[in-house]
Amino acid sequence: MVENERLRQEMRRCEAELQELRAKLAAPCAGCEHSQESAQLRARLAQLQLEVAENKSMLSELNLEVQQKTDRLAEVELRLKDCLAEKAQEEERLSRRLRDSHETIASLRAQSPPIKYVIKTVEVESSKTKQALNESQTRNQHLQEQVAMQRQVLKEMEQQLQSSHQLTAQLRAQIAMYEAELERAHGQMLEEMQSLEEDKNRAIEEAFARAQVEMKAVHENLAGVRTNLLTLQPALRTLTNDYNGLKRQVRGFPLLLQEALKGVKAEIGQAIEEVNSNNQELLRKYRRELQLRKKCHNELVRLKGNIRVIARVRPVTKEDGDGPEASNAVTFDPDDDSVIHLLHKGKPVSFELDKVFSPRASQQDVFQEVQALITSCIDGFNVCIFAYGQTGAGKTYTMEGTPENPGINQRALQLLFSEVQEKASDWEFTITVSAAEIYNEALRDLLGQEPQEKLEIRLCPDGSGQLYVPGLTEFRVQSVDDINKVFEFGHTNRTTEFTNLNEHSSRSHALLIVTVRGVDCSTGLRTTGKLNLVDLAGSERVGKSGAEGSRLREAQHINKSLSALGDVIAALRSRQGHVPFRNSKLTYLLQDSLSGDSKTLMVVQVSPVEKNTSETLYSLKFAERVRSVELGPGARRAELGSWSSQEHLEWEPACQTPPGSTRAHSAPGSGPSSRPGSIRRRLQPSA
Repeated sequence: MVENERLRQEMRRCEAELQELRAKLAAPCAGCEHSQESAQLRARLAQLQLEVAENKSMLSELNLEVQQKTDRLAEVELRLKDCLAEKAQEEERLSRRLRDSHETIASLRAQSPPIKYVIKTVEVESSKTKQALNESQTRNQHLQEQVAMQRQVLKEMEQQLQSSHQLTAQLRAQIAMYEAELERAHGQMLEEMQSLEEDKNRAIEEAFARAQVEMKAVHENLAGVRTNLLTLQPALRTLTNDYNGLKRQVRGFPLLLQEALKGVKAEIGQAIEEVNSNNQELLRKYRRELQLRKKCHNELVRLKGNIRVIARVRPVTKEDGDGPEASNAVTFDPDDDSVIHLLHKGKPVSFELDKVFSPRASQQDVFQEVQALITSCIDGFNVCIFAYGQTGAGKTYTMEGTPENPGINQRALQLLFSEVQEKASDWEFTITVSAAEIYNEALRDLLGQEPQEKLEIRLCPDGSGQLYVPGLTEFRVQSVDDINKVFEFGHTNRTTEFTNLNEHSSRSHALLIVTVRGVDCSTGLRTTGKLNLVDLAGSERVGKSGAEGSRLREAQHINKSLSALGDVIAALRSRQGHVPFRNSKLTYLLQDSLSGDSKTLMVVQVSPVEKNTSETLYSLKFAERVRSVELGPGARRAELGSWSSQEHLEWEPACQTPPGSTRAHSAPGSGPSSRPGSIRRRLQPSA
């Protein structure tokens, strides 16, 4: 510690000398051309200071190491003392036990001859004597066992004593090793301190000699600089005169510059206004051309009979969770509402459909896009609207909605009622509704008395080639209340279950069949239009949905039917001669809507979150394939009634008397149903 203090004092003295040298170097050389050499000297000085600091840190580390080893030695000595004390206690305890054992053995040896003597002398005594003899033998055996036990304990104690001697020898060897290591470390520390002190002295001497040489060179340079300054004074006077002349000339320059800037700003502003007006005009023309192109495209699609495809993106909900997997991966084109962009695995993918609705779109916005298609049902066209997408993407919400915000199904019937009322003076319309579901490849009637009963799909016996479902319940609706009752009754019978992806996941394909039959009271023209509103069950991955047991079987049937729908779309797109409609009940029931005489629209529901991008990509690709299918122009189903007396008499009451309110048919054109009961009474219109 004394040596360290002496080194610190010498280091402070060297630093003071270096500060004095630095002050001497900085004072006379301010502003001279040899400042670079002075900077190099300062850098060298800083380097020497860094080396001194490093030497200090090494010295402190060595002191710390010596302190640690001293502490370790003290700890080892304490442990050795404790071990020696424990050893002494153990030796004392073993010696006491040994003495006790010897005393016990001596007493037992002293008692054994009389016992042997008694054994020899009482062999012919009575039974009591024999009993006493046995007891004595038992005691003798017990004492012999105790003697053997004491000998075993004595042997163990001797082994423990030997092990303690060995432990003591090991501890002494460790202490000797630690002392040798401490001496070696102390020697190394002394050698390093001596070498550090020599290096420090050498560096200080070198720096002092170098500083003296450089100081001499600086003084010589300073003399040369002073000489140069004396010669530069006339040139400085000349430059000052020139500067004053230029300053007088430039005084009027700001005014000229301001006038020039004002002119340039005015020209730039005028040019910007012209460019903005041109851009606005071009943007207006572009949007007008875009609308015209879309209108022409829609007309071309209608003439070709293509399946129209619109996409709707649901908003991100709290059920999607937090983190990067719940981030939004779907973006939209602000200038074109038919383009959607998807970020899949870091790569953007774009799709062009007929219309794309963002999460901000309302139910009314979606319905406005499809209402023209729905009203053509009144004119005798077959119309099919079906929702497609993965489970939890919002298909049921778009088709059915909520009581406060209804979907396409209820809005379509309300629109049909309003159109029928407008044409009530010339036409007599009858609107009937049927509801069915395809659950596990079984067709079931949602409005029937036995919803679990399986139905079959048949060809009409009239030779028209149309399909019908024998036994499917058909109700006539005349008001919005009738619609609400039908929807409520059908919704209670539909199969929904909880999965990991959707709390109310639809486990079946739901079909709402609306038939509009009209008669022109003036000409007798009869029209029949059918509106199929289909809510497909969502495609799902079993690993994500966590389906097990019956849920797994439902998911397998759903994926199989959707795969069959994809096969049908692929066959229609490639114009194959055979289209596999009968591979699934779903495609067989949609055969009329996909076979060429129907107007068909698909609503593809899309989830925007990152974790569902694979399913979203598959849905949008399928939508593009569906959009390219050409079914041909839709055919109107209308026939002109005969004016013979019999048919006229049959038709005339149809225009005067309202038809029945509830009907179940086994074939098109059959009479009223005999199904009675609570269902008909429940759905019977109040009027």
